[in-house]
Amino acid sequence: VPDWLFDECYHSVGDLAETIALLLPANDAAAAPPDVALHVWVTDRLLPLAAMTEDVQRSAVIAAWRDLSGTERYIWNKLITGSLRVGVSAQLVARALAQASGVDEGVIAHRLSGDWAPTAERFSALVAVDSRDADVSRPFPFFLAYALEGELDSLGDASDWQAEWKWDGIRVQVIRREGRTYVWSRGGELVTERFPELADAAIHLPDGTVLDGEIMPWKQGAALPFAQLQRRIGRKTLGPKILADVPVVLVAYDLLELEGRDVRGEPLATRRAELVNVVARAALGGAFVLSPTIALSAWDDARDAHGSARERRAEGLMLKRLDSVYGVGRRKGSWWKWKVQPYSVDAVMLYAQPGHGRRALLHTDYTFALREGDALVPFAKAYSGLTDAEIRALDVWIRRHTVERFGPVRQVEPVQVFELAFEGIQRSPRHKSGVAVRFPRIARWRKDKPASEADTMDTLRAMLEGAQP
Repeated sequence: VPDWLFDECYHSVGDLAETIALLLPANDAAAAPPDVALHVWVTDRLLPLAAMTEDVQRSAVIAAWRDLSGTERYIWNKLITGSLRVGVSAQLVARALAQASGVDEGVIAHRLSGDWAPTAERFSALVAVDSRDADVSRPFPFFLAYALEGELDSLGDASDWQAEWKWDGIRVQVIRREGRTYVWSRGGELVTERFPELADAAIHLPDGTVLDGEIMPWKQGAALPFAQLQRRIGRKTLGPKILADVPVVLVAYDLLELEGRDVRGEPLATRRAELVNVVARAALGGAFVLSPTIALSAWDDARDAHGSARERRAEGLMLKRLDSVYGVGRRKGSWWKWKVQPYSVDAVMLYAQPGHGRRALLHTDYTFALREGDALVPFAKAYSGLTDAEIRALDVWIRRHTVERFGPVRQVEPVQVFELAFEGIQRSPRHKSGVAVRFPRIARWRKDKPASEADTMDTLRAMLEGAQP
């Protein structure tokens, strides 16, 4: 099959494994016996591929195709490409298994952490009713804040509230129980091994301590950009260089357990005082720092602090009633998050390509550019923010106004303008524009604005300069 024809088939089907299965010659006399279980295929034929040379891998894959029927080939292809999965979080998997088995979700999440083999025995252990293996490491449910609604004055007297920075990191609970340390993310992942400096420092916490806080990239007493933390998250192994280049701290802002006693029901003011004592007494070596509070005598103090949040690489402010308990889940009234407005620019769409899955037949992935003199410089890609109706209308326009095609990518007439919103900005030598933006998404389709009035690269550079601490 010519490459161009395969590419066209793939972009029409939208799934690589299915495309290959459909293009392979029919095999009505598959040799595989019907009693070969799936786990045998995985353990005896799939997993050994990793240690084979490329030529041997090729022969093994082709041999498997000869042994399998069309549907079985599809499953095999999904397995070898790593795409036999549904895009759900580890937390959702734990929740589903908990509902199916009747075992506590926290216990399931604990058992899912680390390396484990997908065997029948392992699954039986995963859903076993006896939970003593996980009780010691189990985190508390995280208390979440709602976005601030209305004016600050509607919250009452400012002196009844504690303000602190809304940090842009990874929210976790650090647990020290029975001589062991566990670091749980809000997403339900056990990430202790990803942050060895925190695990080492937590040895000095009193036994029976649980802290709530934010893992932040941190140097010389100040936060680093979140992109630096992403460098660590994306590594399978953490060598000395990355640990030195991107040191992290726990910015602690709440105490949930003290000397084995659940203190979530105590007022925030009391928990904060106890937190200060715990962090001050423990020899944590700078790996744990207190999240500073902002004194509020009037709401103007909060407004002033909110205006300087980006200078501290914070997303905004957290407002918490001093008498609030540490609740469960998201509740209104006692905790509010007041985020800064996202950055935004008006950009021109240059390229479009089809999405995947149910969006495989629609152009939903877009590349945007800003003006630089007479040229347009690409700076961001986005695929979210439009309604289904807007996506369909834009898809029709893209097909009618394609200038050139590069495989699945269409270059279109540079006339459509969109407002893009994003959370962060930093220098990036890897990008043609020299700038990388974080979480870009489409805020609105600016049908009222011509491309000649789109923003320029100078606009983006000014944002970049303003974002530097």
